[in-house]
Formats: sequence, structure tokens, C-alpha cells
Amino acid sequence: MTKQPVIFCDFDGTITKTDNIIALMKRFAPPEWDPIKDDILAQKVSIQQGVGDLFKLLSTDLKDELVEYLLNYSEIRDGFGEMLDFAKEQNIPFYVVSGGIDFFVEPLLHPFKLDPEHIYCNGSDFHGPKIKITWPNSCDDQCDNECGCCKTTVMRRFPASEYTRIVIGDSITDLQASKLADLVYARDFLIQKCAELSIAYTEFESFHDVINDLKERGIKG
Repeated sequence: MTKQPVIFCDFDGTITKTDNIIALMKRFAPPEWDPIKDDILAQKVSIQQGVGDLFKLLSTDLKDELVEYLLNYSEIRDGFGEMLDFAKEQNIPFYVVSGGIDFFVEPLLHPFKLDPEHIYCNGSDFHGPKIKITWPNSCDDQCDNECGCCKTTVMRRFPASEYTRIVIGDSITDLQASKLADLVYARDFLIQKCAELSIAYTEFESFHDVINDLKERGIKG
């Protein structure tokens, strides 16, 4: 029996052209954010710890300013709307699985009318003096990487015996998911990590590249 394809797509740096967490830190955070970022990328600290520490640097009073900044700053990668249309036409479930935070992921995706149940990301708490990140999609008992939003946990809900699992991503948050995937579309830092670990991948720049490759492979639901 042919397996059902399913797509798990990163948000920051993948759906958007730039990483929104990095953009916020560059614009609003004190200099202490930079070594925290370096430690995350070097895998010296977990993603959950690192992202939590980054947002502890920001005052909750900034919430509206942060959202407004990203709504004006962030650009959606070319072909994303067409990617959603293609997935719908081909009966391929499309999930956004993001290490980003709800307070900006949801507003930036709002124009595309995705089913909220198809969006996985981290949460946020603005009740204290500093922003607290919450983890509604944390690791299951098969992952101890403290991912924050654990992409492999989401993927395991779609067993490899039944699904062709497709990952689209760009960074360290997509690495563990890429290890489980049947097909990986990579750009930027994820290309480097896939090459280091001999994970097969297809490079992409726009979602048109992904659509064209899926068509060439004849992948459909």
C-alpha cells in the first residue's frame, strides 16, 4: 500500500525569509543575547533552555511593539501560498512545526487561514516583568533533547509505516526531525548539519523549488 505523504514545515527562516527570534533579539535585547544564541547553535545548551533565556531578557511591556515590528519586518518566502494550495490539491497534510513563539507565529500566519490544529509552536506568558516561554509541545519519552517545541514528537504521531514524512527547514531546530524524515528540503544552517551527518537533503530557496521537486517525484496523497 502506498504511504500517505505528510509535510512538517519550519517557520522561522523557512516560511519567513529571516529568523524572527534573531530579528527581535537584534532589535530589542541587550548584548547578552548573542552568546546565548551561539551556545544554542553550538548545541552547548538545549533549544528549550536557550530560547527561554533569550526571552527572559525582554520586558513584557514590549509585547505590542514586538508584534508590530515583526508584522512590518518579516517577509514570507516566495511560493508559500502556492505551497499550501499544492498540498491541498494533492491531499498532502501540511503542518507548521515551529520553534517560534505563538505571539508572532499566529499573526504572521493569519492571512493564510491555516487550521490552528495544524500549527505547533511554543507558547508565551506576559504576566510577569519578563517574557516567559511555555512549552505546550515538549518532548515525549523518546526524546531527551529539551527541544522546546519537539518536532520529532509531532512526527511520531505519524508512523513511518503509514506515512512518507517530509521535512522543510533551515536550522538546528530541524536537525532531529531531519533524521526521522523520508525526504528533507534544507537551506542555510540545516544544509551544513545534514552534510556533516550524511543526511540526504534537497536544497531549496523558494517554495516553488519544493513544489517542483515534489511534482518530479510524483508525490501525492
